[in-house]
Amino acid sequence: MENSKLVSIPLAGHLGLSMTQFPQSEVERKEMNFVPYANVIGSLMYAMVCSRPNIAHSVSVLSRFMANPGIEHWNGVKWLLRYVRGSLGVGLKFVSSKEGVGITGPVSWKSQLQSIVALSTTEAEYIAATGAMKEVLWLQGLVKELGVLNSVVEIFSDSQSAIQLLKNQVFHERTKHVDVRYHFIRENVSSGAVKLEKISTVDNPTDMATKVLPVSKFRYCLDLVQVMCN
Repeated sequence: MENSKLVSIPLAGHLGLSMTQFPQSEVERKEMNFVPYANVIGSLMYAMVCSRPNIAHSVSVLSRFMANPGIEHWNGVKWLLRYVRGSLGVGLKFVSSKEGVGITGPVSWKSQLQSIVALSTTEAEYIAATGAMKEVLWLQGLVKELGVLNSVVEIFSDSQSAIQLLKNQVFHERTKHVDVRYHFIRENVSSGAVKLEKISTVDNPTDMATKVLPVSKFRYCLDLVQVMCN
């Protein structure tokens, strides 16, 4: 990959990766036996978890094919490696807050396929907000142990319908089939432990963790979460 052409985004939409691209012949299977697919994904995952939120989505997508990767999947991995080689200067940036009393920056991120099938976009956003709530509770516990002053945490969502359902303590027709464990976020909202806020889709940085974006939008998302580009 040393002399490969550099790219500006971690994953390209034209690759069209899917489960149907597994090796179809014995020749392809033998060829893929010599490809270090799992090793490369493991290394990329380590980088993503520690300091590279910009490759979270691409690593999540490519890791789905680890059981039986095909040539197209390996091409996707090589595309990501070309991006990583061209973005060695990209990294987290921690800056002073506006009040000048602390340092702010991203500390936790994740991109993964939901383990259940959501029947609507609202339901998917509802479940995602619950996942964010679990991370909030863990971080709040850590902050309390450190003795740092605690305040109400804001959770942002670009789904107005999901926000309304989360704020409504009455079980709605649209959510009665949702597993009970996903409803505990309502208790935290009603108690004031967290605050739900609407964010414009345009200014939602989590887009880069859920889909392939054009270069301009991808860089804008990086700027929103304070990831410094070279």
